[in-house]
Amino acid sequence: MTGKNECRDLFPGALEMMILQTLSRRPMHGYALAKHIKSISDDLLQIEEGSLYPALQRMLKAGWLKSEEGVSPRGRPVRVFKATQAGMKHLEQERSSFEKMFAGISRVLAVAGS
Repeated sequence: MTGKNECRDLFPGALEMMILQTLSRRPMHGYALAKHIKSISDDLLQIEEGSLYPALQRMLKAGWLKSEEGVSPRGRPVRVFKATQAGMKHLEQERSSFEKMFAGISRVLAVAGS
């Protein structure tokens, strides 16, 4: 039996899709991004700093994000991230691939459950 607080790894590309989807709505700094994903998922997904910041760096390097200096609501300097056009194109490709994979998994589970 699994508890609500059990940690599960995300499939490859899931973190990047969630980051791009979130940043497509508005630019955010890393901590706000992690809090938003946790909140939207009803606390089912918690993105750790050790996963988030390396992903943001990879995505900057890939050209999917851009960043600029900003100030947090508490007046602290932060790095604010925003999705680029290349990032939006990548998100759509990944979303399509995810939907196909999910459809396949759903078919297998439906047959296995009957």
